[in-house]
Order: sequence, then structure tokens, then C-alpha cells
Amino acid sequence: MTTTKLSSCFLTNGLVGFSYKREHGTSPRFFYLPSRRLLPASCKIRQPRGFDSNKRQDIKKGSPEPILPINSSLQSNSDEEDSQPDNGSADSFPSLESETGKGNNIHSTLESTEKRGEDVQKSEVTRPKNKLTKKKEESVHAIADILTVPEVAKALSINESGGEQFSDGKFGELMTMIRNAEKNILRLDQARVSALAELSKILSEKEALQGEINVLEMKMAETDERIKTAAQEKVRVELLEEQLEKLRHEMVSIPESDGYVLALSKELETLKIENMSLRNDIETLKSKLRSVENTDERVIVLEKECSGLESSVKDLETKLLVSQEDVSKLSSLKTECSDLWTKVESLQMLLDRATKQAEQAVLVLQQNQDLKSKVEKIEESLKEANVYKESSEKIQQYNELMQHKVQLLEERLEKSDAEIFSYVQLYQESIKEFQDTLERLKEESKRKERDEPVDDMPWDYWSRLLLTVDGWLLEKKIGSDDADSLREMVWKKDRRIHDTYIDVKDKSERDAISAFLKLVSSPTSQGLYVVHIAAEMAPVAKVGGLGDVVAGLGKALQRRGHLVEIILPKYDCMQYDRVRDLRALDTVVESYFDGKLYKNKIWIGTVEGLPVHFIEPQHPSKFFWRGQFYGEKDDFKRFSYFSRAALELLLQSGKKPDIIHCHDWQTAFVAPLYWDLYAPKGLDSARICFTCHNFEYQGTSSASDLGSCGLDVNQLNRPDRMQDHSSGDRVNPVKGAIIFSNIVTTVSPTYAQEVRTSEGGKGLHSTLNSNSKKFIGILNGIDTDSWNPATDPFLKAQFNAKDLQGKEENKYALRKQLGLSSAESRRPLVGCITRLVPQKGVHLIRHAIYRTLELGGQFVLLGSSPVPHIQREFEGIEQQFKTHDHVRLLLKYDEALSHSIYAASDMFIIPSIFEPCGLTQMIAMSYGSIPIARKTGGLNDSVFDIDDDTIPTQFQNGFTFQTADEQGLNYALERALNHYKKDEEKWMRLMEKVMSIDFSWASSATQYEELYTRSVSRARASPNRT
Repeated sequence: MTTTKLSSCFLTNGLVGFSYKREHGTSPRFFYLPSRRLLPASCKIRQPRGFDSNKRQDIKKGSPEPILPINSSLQSNSDEEDSQPDNGSADSFPSLESETGKGNNIHSTLESTEKRGEDVQKSEVTRPKNKLTKKKEESVHAIADILTVPEVAKALSINESGGEQFSDGKFGELMTMIRNAEKNILRLDQARVSALAELSKILSEKEALQGEINVLEMKMAETDERIKTAAQEKVRVELLEEQLEKLRHEMVSIPESDGYVLALSKELETLKIENMSLRNDIETLKSKLRSVENTDERVIVLEKECSGLESSVKDLETKLLVSQEDVSKLSSLKTECSDLWTKVESLQMLLDRATKQAEQAVLVLQQNQDLKSKVEKIEESLKEANVYKESSEKIQQYNELMQHKVQLLEERLEKSDAEIFSYVQLYQESIKEFQDTLERLKEESKRKERDEPVDDMPWDYWSRLLLTVDGWLLEKKIGSDDADSLREMVWKKDRRIHDTYIDVKDKSERDAISAFLKLVSSPTSQGLYVVHIAAEMAPVAKVGGLGDVVAGLGKALQRRGHLVEIILPKYDCMQYDRVRDLRALDTVVESYFDGKLYKNKIWIGTVEGLPVHFIEPQHPSKFFWRGQFYGEKDDFKRFSYFSRAALELLLQSGKKPDIIHCHDWQTAFVAPLYWDLYAPKGLDSARICFTCHNFEYQGTSSASDLGSCGLDVNQLNRPDRMQDHSSGDRVNPVKGAIIFSNIVTTVSPTYAQEVRTSEGGKGLHSTLNSNSKKFIGILNGIDTDSWNPATDPFLKAQFNAKDLQGKEENKYALRKQLGLSSAESRRPLVGCITRLVPQKGVHLIRHAIYRTLELGGQFVLLGSSPVPHIQREFEGIEQQFKTHDHVRLLLKYDEALSHSIYAASDMFIIPSIFEPCGLTQMIAMSYGSIPIARKTGGLNDSVFDIDDDTIPTQFQNGFTFQTADEQGLNYALERALNHYKKDEEKWMRLMEKVMSIDFSWASSATQYEELYTRSVSRARASPNRT
């Protein structure tokens, strides 16, 4: 076989290996690998250096399989060839020349493959160059590190001149090396594909991020536009507010024109609505701006994370280099550290020595200071000794002087003892004279009491006598007939019982009873015996107008010659200091409740001259020891128990009243209890009168609760009895009282008409209409003993209708007390005293505060609210005007302050939504304050507009309005202030007129007296008292 030569041109076209099968005599076969990474070179592949080592790491991560070592094999094979002798035999290799045709085919194949590689390379150029170029450089550099052309050429030992031949072993090694190279190139291609996939993924993520950034930029632009719009709207709102303020000032100065004021008010409301909508838009824009800002922050965070990821690799590389440097420095640092520790230890030893020396020096210094202080003390003691020696003579002289003074004092003491003894004797003599004089005065007092006209004795005196008789009866010390006879004598103000009481009041109870029984007779009387059973009585237990009615009506009836008694619960929170001669009776009254008998302790005393019985239940639930009058969850049981106990007291004491008058739902149980349970037992002398002071409160409860007091639930839970209109399993005490009472009243004629409608009756209108013959409205009066400006002890100066000077003094005093301005004495003062509940028109009261201020007046409010949100609202207004010169809110109730406000106010506002009667307007007029009231209930029966020509002039006494809105209130308030400012003399006459009106209970008591008498007469004339 001829010697053949391998041309290096095969390598330049991508030939990397061949196989040779000697036994078959076949020609050598060359393998072309489809890789464009082998760059053509004659001796060594040239490559650009300067690629990024980080990218090489990425490539290695993409191809986890190891690269086979090729360079070492090639080097070892070339060494072996150099050591062998040159064999130029013809059978070493088959001739290549005979294979020229095949070689041409191989060249053509190589050329076509190379073209395809170039096409692939061109197509890849279209990808992003920045990262793709790096990938190409990394791949080429990796191949150059694994296989280089000079190494292959050396292994093949190809040259133009020599005819070097290959052995079988060398061919095998060369084939292994070529196969390993093929595998390595394939793996590198796989790494390149994975790198391209990662690149495309990164590009897609970048495009997605760019899309998000574009959307956020659009949102930012929209937000900027909205912010600009909001700023423009804010400027517009500020302009509108300025215009609103100007309009307010203009409205104050504009002359009276109702139409113009209404138009301005509507425009003002429109501006307020626009202002609120603009504020809402601004808040919406602010919230959207916050969301955009949050999105911007997220984008910034993403960008920071991206930049951090990009820089992390560089940081790792830098840290690697630094760590290598640090490793080299570590040994030197250790050496330096050991040297430093040695120095530190030596310094520590020196420091310890210095510290010991300093401590010794401090001790020496302290010892020196102690010695110095001792020396100073010794010097001071020497000085004191010298001074003592000098003063000893003076002390001796001083002692002699003191002894002389003691002798003088002893002499004076002896004289004073003698004087004191004489004074004691004189004092004893004066005491004897005083006792003698006292005895003479007692005798004269008894004679005067006997001679004094009994009609002039106060009702408080007769009430004490009456309670004394009742106590003896309950304690079973006298009989019922004797008690009735004694009551009749008290009732008639018989002089005999008066004289007997004067004689025995200092004697024992047994002697007193014997003396009284000697007076027993059976006179007759024209008066009525009236017992009020109520939950309130002023002033001992007062929540609202009910307490005033019980006390005021009771005293008025008493003045008209009727015997009046009151029965109340004994609350733990009532004003005991207003009860005179309060004492417990030595007896108990048992009453039925919840299937058992419970004891009740009975207390008696006088209140405002009226005899009062207080019932204290000995029930485990402690019904009236709760710290408040109403508002407990078991109020239904509390007051049904009290109603039955009150009737039991009347039954067991043997009383025979003509009228039992019960009030509101708390004692409405009395009516059905009386007719169903107690009339059959013998308590059948009375007629029942029921007064509902406010139909808003009806005390409904579950029907089963009614059985606790002994009433028959099955008989009473019917539509024609006590069943409530709202539900078939609930009972209504007020409805039961209307049906079972002989007389039904309410507190004003207008309110009596209002409650007979579906709106005002609160479900009882049909019951009231069916019982209309016994239903009537009587206007309440006021207690003129408590509410009289001529005798009021709470006032700075008393006054009356003929002398109004005191009103100005009270106005000045109240302004000073509350810190209001007194610069303008004629500035009108508007007062308001009320409970802040919806019934009283709280929205109109709030409006009146601001409107009065706008009209140039002053406003004072006294009152509180049981409704939390109303109380909080007015607390805010109170803080707003806390230091204002013309407005003051006092969110409490103060008895003394209420009298001062009535006396100081020029006008009083009562804008109630509904008002059964109302005492405020009557009290205000009694104190010369003109009422501004809404026409409803008792207000309509007591306040008449001075501008209403249909009302006679003599009855015109205030300013009224019909509709419960701000326009109606403005109409009345503005007219009142205009009248006050324009004509002072006319206003004074109006004050005199309203103060002359009689709002006492005299007129109301006369009407009740007529009702009582007519009902009692009808019952006595009828054989069947039902």
C-alpha cells in the first residue's frame, strides 16, 4: 500500500475525526460534525479573549454533563509517535490518491454543510445581539479550551514531506478522542439551546414588565390630571365658601323680606350640597392617588430587585477575589493579632498597677480630709467654749429675772381664780332665771296655741295629725271607727282636736291616744277624700311633669277643703331631706305577688304639707333600691307590685276614699286590680280616675307578666280588655286603665283631640274614641309657691309685674355667672330648659342656637339627653361655644340655675314636635319671659300669637309657628327679636301682661273637683256601684 498524506484542509472544513478498518482493506472514512464552532485556522484557532466569566458559569450550569478530557489524550499519543522508528512501509495506510473521487465528494459535502452552518449563523444574528454575542463567545471559548487544531494535527502527525504511518493502537486512541470530542460538542449545543431558551424567557419577562410600566405611566398621567382637576375644584370650593360667607353677612344686613330670605336659604342649601359632593370627589381622588403611589412603589421594588440580581454575580466575583486576598493576608493578620494580644496583656498589667496606686492615693486623701475636718471641729468647740464663758454671767442674771416674773404670775393667777369663782356663781344664777323664763314662755305658748285661730294653722300641721291617726290605726292601737271619726275632726279643723294635741304632745303615746279617744264623735263633711297613687311627686321623687302634677293638684285640692293623701314607692334615691317627720310604722302590710305573700314596711311623712305614705317592699328583688326611678328591665313587675301593695294598704288600714287617682302606666294596674280583686273584698267606696300624661309611654309587656300581681291573664288578654294592638300575646296597662276607670283625663284639651287620631294615639285611638264620654283634657297648672319671682329664694333680685327692675338685675347676674358678654344690656337673651329628646325638637333647638346668634341675640341652654348620640352632638356644640361671648350650653339639670335662667331670659323657646301639656311656657311667662312655641298639645292651649288677629288682644301672649321645620322656627324667632328691638315700651307691656296671667292649679283643681263630685254623686245615686 502506498503512503498517503492527510491534508490539513479537511480540518479547515470541519473534519474532526476518521475511522480506519484495516482487515477489510477499506479506505479511511472522515466524519463531518455539524458544528460551526470550529473556526478555520492553520495552526491554532484564534478567538476573542475578553468574554465574561459569569457567562461561562451560566453555560456550565446549562450543560451539567462533564466534558471529556481530550487534550491529554492527544498529547500522549503524539509523544508515543515521536519515540517510535519511522516505518515507511507501504502497508501502513492505504493510498489516498486512489480515493480522489471520494475525497471530492467529501469536500462537496463539507462545503454544503458549511453553507448550512452559515445560514443558521445568519438566522441567529437577528436575535438580540447583546446577549447572543456573549453566548457565542462563551461556546467558542469552551471548544477552544477543549480541542485545538494544532493538537489534532500533532496527533495525526500530518505534514507534506513525511510519510508517517499509524499503528492500530494509535488509530483506536484517535477514534476514542474523536468520539469524546463529538459528545462534548453535542453537550455544548444542548447548553447553547438551554441558554437561548432562558434568554427568550428573560426577554418575555422584560416585555411583560415594560407593559406594566406603560400601564402605570398611563395611570400616573390620569392621576395627575385628576389631581389638577381636584386642585381646580378646591379653588372653586374656596370661592364658593367665600361667597357663602358673604351671603351670610348680606343676609344679616338685608331688610325684612320673607321671599328673599327663603330664596337665599334654598341657594345656601344647594351650595352646601355641592360643597359636600366636591369634598367626596376629592377624597376619592386622594384614595386613587394612594393606590397609584403604591403601584409605583411596587415597580420601583421590582426594578431594584432586577438590578440587584444583575449585580449579585459581580458582587460574588468580587468577593471571591477579595476572599483570596484575605486568605493570603490571614496568616499575617494572625501574627499581628498575637503581637497585639501580647501588648494588650502588658498594658493591662500596667493599668492594674496604676489603679492600685490611684486607690491608695484616694485613701490617703480621704484620711487627710477627715483629719482636717476634725481639726476644724476642735477649733469651733474652742470658740464655743470661749463664748460660753463670756455668756454664763448673763444667763445667771436672766434666771433671776425669770424667777421674779414667775412670782408675779402666781400672784395674778390667785386673783384670776377668785374672779372665775364669782363668774361661775353669776352664771348659775342666770341659768335659774333662764329656766324660769322658759317655763313661763311654754305656758304662754300653750295659751297662745289654744287661743290661736285653728284655720290659720298650716296644712303641714293637719297632715301630721292625720298621719298620726293613720299610724295608730295600722298599728291596731285604735279601731277603724274611731280613726274615721278622728280623721273627720282633722278634716274639719276642729278646735277640740287641736287643743287636745297641744295638751298631749309632750306626754306619752298612751296618754295621747286616751285623750284623743275622748274626742270621738261622728260629724259629717262636705269634702272629698282623695288618694293619689303615683310613681312621682315633686320635689322628693321627680323625673318629669308627673311629679309636679301630683304635688300641685294635691295642694290645690287640699286648699279647697278636700282630704288628700299620696302613696309613693320608697325609692333609695329620693330626696329624703324634703320629707318632714319621716318615720316607719310599727306594722307591716302583706301583699300577694308571684304566688306568695311579701311583707311591706310602711313609712309616713309630710311633703309640701301633704300626708304621704311610702311603701318599702321586703321583696328579694329590692324593687325600689336600684339607684334610679325608671329604666330597669323589670319595671313592669316593679310597678305592678307597688300598685297592688298600695291597694292592700288602703284595705288593711280601713280607709274609705271617695276617689283613687292613679297616674301613667306605672300605676295604671290599680284600675283592673281595684274592680277585679279589691272591690269584692270591701274596698268599694271609691271611683277610679286615671290620668295619662304622655301616650308615648304605655308600658306594654308579655301577657304572662300580668299574672304576677294576681290578675287573670285569660280574662284580661282580650281585645276589649288589656290586649295590646301590636300583638296578641302582649298586654297594655294604659289600655286597661282606660277601660276600667270611671274618669280618664289627659293634660290638655288639644292633646286630648290629638290622641284620638291614629297618629297621636299610638295605637289607643280606637279605645279612646269608644270611651270618649269619660275622656277629657284638663290643662295642668304650675305650683305658684315654687315658681313665683316675687318670693323666689334662688334669684339675685325678686320682682313682679309692677316692678320689673329685678329682671334686669337677674339678667346681668346670669351673664356674669356664665361668662357671657354684658356690653349691650339690650341684647336679647333666649333661654331653653328641656330634656334633649326627639319629642322636644332637638334639631330645631340646635338650629335656634345658630340662628339666634346670627340675629344678634344670646342663647342659654340647660338640659341633658338620655340618648347617647344626641348627648354627644350637643357636647360638641358645647365645646364649640365654650368661650363664646353670646352662647352657653349647660348639659345637666340644676334647680337653682333653672330659676335664674327663667328670670333672666327675655324670651323662651319651646319647639316641641308634640307636647301633651308643657309647664315650661307657663313658668317662663310667670317670670316675664315671652314664649316662642310650636302650636301643638298644651302649647296650643296656653300660647297665643301676638300677630294673630283672630285671637282677642287680651289673650295674645307669645309667638307661635305651625310646621316643625327650620323655616317655621325662623319665622317666629325673627318676629320675636324684631318686636324686642323695635319697641321697648311695647315689650314691657307684653311682659306685664304675661306675668299677670293665672297659671296656678286653682282653675285646674276646680275642673277635677267637678269631675270627682259628678262621678261620686252618680255612684251614690246608683244601686250598683260599677
